Amino acid sequence: MRIHHLITAVALFGASARAADVGVSVSVGDSGFYGRIDIGTVPNPPAVVYRSPVVVEPAPTMVSVERPPIYLRVPPGHAKHWRKHCHEYNACGERVFFVQERWYKEVYVPSHQARRDEDQERRERDEEHHARAEEHHGHGEGHGHDKN
Repeated sequence: MRIHHLITAVALFGASARAADVGVSVSVGDSGFYGRIDIGTVPNPPAVVYRSPVVVEPAPTMVSVERPPIYLRVPPGHAKHWRKHCHEYNACGERVFFVQERWYKEVYVPSHQARRDEDQERRERDEEHHARAEEHHGHGEGHGHDKN
């Protein structure tokens, strides 16, 4: 009887684990994206919610390595109640700046999309160049290679 309960529990746990594994993908620039953003390529500093970075659960003082602050886009209320939400962003103990929604939509997203478009165009040019080079040089039988 115990084995039957154990098998049932394992089966239920497995089913619930699969049900929770929903394939949803949200990326930077999408309206539903919340999380870290890379400001390294943005021409101007971001507009932030608070002037000073927010820190919850400071890092231990034994190792004093100061890392740069991180910039986050969070839903309304998360910045205000950061202590409750910092673990969701793996940012407890980090110095965090919360970017303003308007700056994210009007500055960051267009900049990010332009960079993504440039990267895509570069990949397409590289692929086209590679295909032309292979066509020009030829490979395999019939192109100067012996069968020996």
